[in-house]
Amino acid sequence: MPQRLDPLVTDEIYHVINRGVASMPIFVNDRYYQRFLEAALYYQHRKLPLRFSYFARLPQSAKTDALSRLSKEYFVEIICYCLMPNHFHFLLKQLVDNGITNFMHKFSDSYTHYFNVKNSRKGPLFQGRFKSVRVETEQQLLHVSRYIHLNPYSGGLIKKTSELKEYPYSSLPEYLGLTKNSICQKEIITGYFKNKRSYQEFVFEQADYQRELSLIKHLMLENPEID
Repeated sequence: MPQRLDPLVTDEIYHVINRGVASMPIFVNDRYYQRFLEAALYYQHRKLPLRFSYFARLPQSAKTDALSRLSKEYFVEIICYCLMPNHFHFLLKQLVDNGITNFMHKFSDSYTHYFNVKNSRKGPLFQGRFKSVRVETEQQLLHVSRYIHLNPYSGGLIKKTSELKEYPYSSLPEYLGLTKNSICQKEIITGYFKNKRSYQEFVFEQADYQRELSLIKHLMLENPEID
């Protein structure tokens, strides 16, 4: 893999995005979304005894035992995420040099292999190298988290903001305490709010504005980038 022209800085936070080749769907059904998240969680770990494709075939008891034995040394912290039919968003903190690049490379390759085998296809699944934007201020951090969590609504995938709380492929339900998932380092965001309800209000108050901007972009016939 060629070296990045803009090396990512350790201990900094980045909004990381990528989409399917030619905007093709990268998730076929619920199982694909789940596989993607499982691979991402697995490849957070820097020291792994086997590839995820082998790990995924273990009985659940063996998986639990294997995970309990893994080193707690990570490439990244996942702060929040959202998976959409043809693209995905992560808000990541890089913990070691080249952490985000290694994380993205390992789990993307694993998921691409899974997708290709299941769909009898060959070649890349994702549209080149992932894009990343460094988060430089507290205000930007909060707004990026809101932007990511609003994606299913602003992209037209769901019709009501209330449905965001039930969208299963976003970290928003985790932030609002509506799921048992414990994927994200939520305190980086939630520490700025009194409680879960105040964060929900922060997210929802800009929902229609963000959706309007997304609609304007498409009406102007711009070549759509990642929402």
